[in-house]
Amino acid sequence: MTKAEAFRALHHGRPQGDPLLLPGPWDAASARVLAAAGFPALATPSAGVAASLGYADGHTPAGEMFAAVARIARAVDVPVSADVEDGYGLAPKELAERLLEAGAVGCNLEDSSGGALKDPRRHADWLAEFRSAAGGELFLNARVDTFVLGVTDPDRVIERAALYVAAGADCVYPIEAPTALLPLLRSGIEGPLNLYARLDGTGPSPAELGGLGATRVTFGPGLLRLALRSVQEVVQEVVQEVVQEASA
Repeated sequence: MTKAEAFRALHHGRPQGDPLLLPGPWDAASARVLAAAGFPALATPSAGVAASLGYADGHTPAGEMFAAVARIARAVDVPVSADVEDGYGLAPKELAERLLEAGAVGCNLEDSSGGALKDPRRHADWLAEFRSAAGGELFLNARVDTFVLGVTDPDRVIERAALYVAAGADCVYPIEAPTALLPLLRSGIEGPLNLYARLDGTGPSPAELGGLGATRVTFGPGLLRLALRSVQEVVQEVVQEVVQEASA
C-alpha cells in the first residue's frame, strides 16, 4: 500500500466520535516531534508554514511553500498532506506534479481567491482536472470558504460541497462553520468531513467535533502559536532571572 492509499484509508470506516487527528507541522523539526508522538499522518497549515518562513498568511511564494512541504515530507515516514491555499494560479496538472514531487499525499484547496469566492461550477471543473491529473495519488480536501467570507447560509455550503464531491474531492472542509450548523452540514455533505479545532479552548474539542460528524480534525497554525507562546514565556523567565541576578 502506498502512502497515498494509506492516507485515504485513514478517512474511511471510522466510528462516529473517533475523528482522524491531523496536527500541523510548520517545519521538519516539528514534523518529527508530531510523528514521534504517534500521529498516523500530518497536514501542513499554510499559515504556520508562512510564519516559519517570515511571511504573512497567503503571501508565501509558491516555490518556497513547495520546498517547505518537501522538507517536512522527507523528515517523516508518515503521510503528509499540504495546504496549498488556492493553488497559486498553477494549472491543475502542474499543481499535481509539484505536490507529488514534494512528496505530499494530499492537499487542501480553497474555493476563494483574493478575498472573494470563486464561481463554484468553474472551481468544480478545475478540481476535476486536478483530480484527473493526480491519478488517485493525491487526496483532495476541498475547502469551502463561505463562512470565512460572510456567507452564512448553510445551503450554499452544501451546494458547493456537492459540486466538489462530484468533481472528485475526497473530503470537504467548511472552514469556520458555526458549531450549531455542524449537524446540518454533516447530514447534507457526502463523504468525509474536515472540521477545525481551536487549541485556545474557545470551541468544541476534537472529540466533540467527532461527535458532531467530523471525519477528520485539523488545527491550522494552532500548534505553532502554542509553541511560540511557550518560547515567549521561557524567554521572559530567563530575562527576569538575569535582571534579578544583575541587581542582586
